[in-house]
Amino acid sequence: MRGLLKGTFAVLALLLAAMPAALSAKPTPMPDHPAYLHALTDLRHARAHLQRPDGGELRDQEKKAIHEIDDAIAEIKKASIDDGKDLNDHPPVDAGLAWPGRLHRALELLDKAHRDVSQEEDNGFAQGLQERAILHIDKAHRHVEEAIHLLQ
Repeated sequence: MRGLLKGTFAVLALLLAAMPAALSAKPTPMPDHPAYLHALTDLRHARAHLQRPDGGELRDQEKKAIHEIDDAIAEIKKASIDDGKDLNDHPPVDAGLAWPGRLHRALELLDKAHRDVSQEEDNGFAQGLQERAILHIDKAHRHVEEAIHLLQ
């Protein structure tokens, strides 16, 4: 009986010791909308391509595109679809890519984000956010196209 009691106390002590770590660990829930999470990554990556590599002044079209991308990201995050990453958390930008190539890559990423956000949505609240996010992504796309046109 004494051995059983000691064993029970030992197990209880281990559980109590492990409890603070278990309570402080944040669970990683399965995202309900993985396409939106992919869109967030693509939007941050597109935004990074629009930043001047030499720190030079952005043209009006590029500034407007970045603003629209920021608004699209905000719309997605309003629905609590947030991966917790900041704007600078994105795949690396090819440092050797010339400015026109960066603009074209930003267009590709905006197209990917548009496809991700456009997936069928049955939640009414999310449908409104989806429409607004797509609107911002499309506006950003047009501004990048304008910037490309000015280079030609």
